[in-house]
Amino acid sequence: RTTHYLFIVVVAVNSTLLTINAGDYIFYTDWAWTSFVVFSISQSTMLVVEAIYYMLFTGVPGTATYYATIMTIYTWVAKGAWFALGYPYDFVVVPVWIPSAMLLDLSYWATRRNKHAAILIGGTLVGMSLPVFNMINLLLVKDPLEMAFKYPRPTLPPYMTPIEPQVGKFYNSPVALGAGAGAVLSVPIAALGAKLNTW
Repeated sequence: RTTHYLFIVVVAVNSTLLTINAGDYIFYTDWAWTSFVVFSISQSTMLVVEAIYYMLFTGVPGTATYYATIMTIYTWVAKGAWFALGYPYDFVVVPVWIPSAMLLDLSYWATRRNKHAAILIGGTLVGMSLPVFNMINLLLVKDPLEMAFKYPRPTLPPYMTPIEPQVGKFYNSPVALGAGAGAVLSVPIAALGAKLNTW
């Protein structure tokens, strides 16, 4: 039993590192809507692949939710660090992983731990819900363009510096592209992960 719990802890740490390296794992106000596409594709894919892979090892529903909770705590720490540096509270937007992860765990539990159903149903639910939840999350930020120009990050590359307000460009295309690509990519990549697990 102790080995089992230690394995789940290792899973959470490993998943966190993989997710951070998969692309943008946090929304900064100065480039939030452009990073939304990268975030939707990378995070929905990594969430499904890692959760399915490790759920098949442990057989315990809740792996995805546990992992999403660890990522949420990690991001709140990063938000606090930026706030301590003098940036406004809304400069960093904490992404929403937990509801999508709960849908994945629920599909695994509701189908009596059927890995194929978890991949198809859970992967689709994550790929479609995660971009939607985070789109709503970003819409709640007050005046993001003003904050983008007033509080640019010192580490922001010159080619990513906002030049002029382009509201339509930020709010239209990324939502459709992120949701569609996330939903399409989550299922086949998760299936590949499960196939590797059976070898």
